[in-house]
Amino acid sequence: MFNKIELENGLRIVTVPSKNTQAVTVLVLVKVGSKYETKDINGISHFLEHMLFKGTENRPTSLVVAEALDKVGGEYNAFTGEEYTGYYAKVESSNLDLALDWVSDIFLNSTLPEQEVGKEQNVIIEEINMYLDNPMAHVQNLWKRVLYGDQPAGRDIAGTKETVKSITRMNLVKYRQDFYTANQTIVCVAGNIDNDVIEKVKQCFSGIDKSKEIYKEKVVDQQQDDNSLIFNKKTDQTHLCLGVRGYSLFHKDRYVLQVLSTLLGGMMSSRLFVEVRERLGLAYYIGTMTDFNPDTGFLMARAGVDNTKVRKAIEAILNEFKRLTKSRVNKKELQKAKDYIKGKMALSLESSDALASFYSMQELLQGEILETKEIFKRIDKVTEDDILRVAKDIFVKDKLNLALIGPFKQGEFENLLKEF
Repeated sequence: MFNKIELENGLRIVTVPSKNTQAVTVLVLVKVGSKYETKDINGISHFLEHMLFKGTENRPTSLVVAEALDKVGGEYNAFTGEEYTGYYAKVESSNLDLALDWVSDIFLNSTLPEQEVGKEQNVIIEEINMYLDNPMAHVQNLWKRVLYGDQPAGRDIAGTKETVKSITRMNLVKYRQDFYTANQTIVCVAGNIDNDVIEKVKQCFSGIDKSKEIYKEKVVDQQQDDNSLIFNKKTDQTHLCLGVRGYSLFHKDRYVLQVLSTLLGGMMSSRLFVEVRERLGLAYYIGTMTDFNPDTGFLMARAGVDNTKVRKAIEAILNEFKRLTKSRVNKKELQKAKDYIKGKMALSLESSDALASFYSMQELLQGEILETKEIFKRIDKVTEDDILRVAKDIFVKDKLNLALIGPFKQGEFENLLKEF
């Protein structure tokens, strides 16, 4: 069971007690990410995340910041997404006060030292280079570009080398002032905690800025005529993302799509894995993923394929898409997918950091928190007819998209999508 309270200033505090662990995690989530950025400062959410580790009023250097938790064997990090930025510390439960003080300190008191801005620009550019050199990762950025084009949802979370170089300390200070406010923020404490933890959170975060009205550009989720993007690169293996536009977090068929994705490509006994890897031997990795955002969503198959077998692999994936629109899945296969999802979720929530993320992300993105039992009920309600209906809705020609990195030219596989 979790507990949630909202303070007068809008700050939300979520606590998730668990006596089955000796650990505790403090996670601060702020509702801002790359979707909140204008084009000229693309990457600033991620840049600011880096800068909060560079020193605070109480811990003046990055070394002092790091040593505070290193001394107790703590785990700590931060992350940036399209809709959120998060900062966390995971420690042995007796060090909860330290973790709260540390996370609140970097969140509220970071000085964003001018001399560190230029250094971190170079660090982030090397991070961008790292992803550019990793086609398995970079193809997923291209996938978003195919779907959403030149709008915040279609841009890289890290930004571009040009925008990162142009971001100044003044930009960072203003961005933090605008977005790191009480009603945009959730503090979640999960693990081996006592009843006094809420008062401790209130005390540590008493200095958070009052809220401002926040605006975010609505995503235009509209299919383009040019529904493929090929990044020509000499590679030993072609990496591709092939899929369709799906549903948002609030769509009534969200859980149907999750089950469909799992039986299609979420397991080693799923249809795509068995057909594309085991039977045809076309790929080492093959699988599906779904993405549910507040205003958009997708289902996407991703694979790494021999350069000489790309066309055959695309055809095989499309055939599996189409097969789901032609006949109902059998009860045994459907039940296997449901049980897989529930089993994976149960296993994933054994650690305090996973619990913190599970509960606070729901609150941040959906405005409500569901316990696993309620989620399992919704998954169990999915029927064979639901899978067929949703498959017919999403697996259509005008929702198909392809992103690919390999030694090919733009448009080389468009005919496969048009013939679907």
